[in-house]
Amino acid sequence: MLFTSYDKKQIYVREWTKAEDPVGVIQLAHGMNEYTGRYEKFAAYFNKLGYIVVGDDHRGHGETDGDTLGYAEGDMFADTIKDMAGIAKFYREKYAGLKYVLFGFSYGSFLTQAFVRKYARFLDGAVIAGSSRQNAAAVCAGKALARLGGAVKGKDAPANFVNKTVFGGYSKKFEDGEWLSTDAENNERYHADPYCEFVCSNNFFASFFKGLSGLYKKGDQAPADLPILLISGKDDPVGDMGKGVERLAKYYKEVGVRDVTVHLIEGARHEFLNEAEHREEGLSAIAEFVKRIPVRKK
Repeated sequence: MLFTSYDKKQIYVREWTKAEDPVGVIQLAHGMNEYTGRYEKFAAYFNKLGYIVVGDDHRGHGETDGDTLGYAEGDMFADTIKDMAGIAKFYREKYAGLKYVLFGFSYGSFLTQAFVRKYARFLDGAVIAGSSRQNAAAVCAGKALARLGGAVKGKDAPANFVNKTVFGGYSKKFEDGEWLSTDAENNERYHADPYCEFVCSNNFFASFFKGLSGLYKKGDQAPADLPILLISGKDDPVGDMGKGVERLAKYYKEVGVRDVTVHLIEGARHEFLNEAEHREEGLSAIAEFVKRIPVRKK
């Protein structure tokens, strides 16, 4: 469906509603350079467990901005969080009484980190996957480079240098250069998908790094009674091979979140849900977490 967001922009939302006697709703936030269409197996798995699954193609991605992949006007990170909040409010009201969980992967995991600071009232729990607590110096450098690129080449121009610096560094950690996953078929599908293999704009990266720089500042924090699952591949460079995930867990515990669970999957890289040898462990861990989440008293 098309969801009209706060600024009248039309946001494409996929729904997977084939859940008999539903017990909850999972809203998913996808990663950078992908879209919700890649989550069919994830949705089918949770439909069978009684969970309706919904998710938007973020600004600059998928069916929302298929003609301008990697670019949208405005603060793409902050605006996407507002989109997600509007969508959460809509489905929370539509399926009143059911538990409501936000699942964010990669870029979506950082959106989720920001979301729980401001809009946790819509949630009963959050799954932060393929994530990390990013290095502050690296974030500042990335923000400066993206702004410079925008000033020189234009905000809508592909941020080739930033993209190469970030993802090239990840690729160098593996002999085959494939940091995305251990599954060759998955990697081939990703590289062949026109909704995946593109370079995000200077505007995207500038707003992304700006958003990252505000994630751990004092102010709104995740509420103490919000259960959080941090799940990643142990060999995921985004999570600094597990160390960044542990840093993030430490942060949440320090700000008072009482229920923080960490699950690192041995041998898995970034897209553990798309690795044949690790998918079941990932799905099972998420399902176990979601099942035990109670509906919070807001």
